[in-house]
Amino acid sequence: MRLIAIAIMFATSSCDVLPDASAGQRDRDGFEAQAHAIDGDTIAVDFRLFGADAVERKALCAKGSSCWPCGKAAQDFASKLMKRGPVSIRLTGQQSYGRPIAAVDVGGQDLGEAMIAAGYAVPTPNFLKTDPSRARRYQAAFDQAEAKHLGIHGGDFIEPSRWRKGARLSCERRRR
Repeated sequence: MRLIAIAIMFATSSCDVLPDASAGQRDRDGFEAQAHAIDGDTIAVDFRLFGADAVERKALCAKGSSCWPCGKAAQDFASKLMKRGPVSIRLTGQQSYGRPIAAVDVGGQDLGEAMIAAGYAVPTPNFLKTDPSRARRYQAAFDQAEAKHLGIHGGDFIEPSRWRKGARLSCERRRR
């Protein structure tokens, strides 16, 4: 199951991966992940967002008879949110697609819940079994976004997990 991938820059002041740990604890605790160099002293690590499955960057959604780039809109929305404040990353200990899964807050706001509330992601009940409170919040956010026709709910879309397996809307198939 695909969760939104978030590139986080690891500079000394950009974020605290283990917010409750002392400096010594942070030095000892680590995790394995795919990473790439941004420059000589900055790396980026992709995390899978805990409990939310966002539309893929290249996905298109339909409104009427035309497609719109809902995946790019989801990426832009997440990017904009990430600039609002400090990023707090709490690793779940799980991995998906070779990436650590993390709960991410930006300026005190749950990024997964914000993505769902804006209509750019769907809850992932299988991952949320360990956090029933978050599962309820995410489902309520989804229901509200759907009722207000926000984001992907403004027309037709393919569930992100089905899109990754090759399912496409007819307007997407015409563009190929």
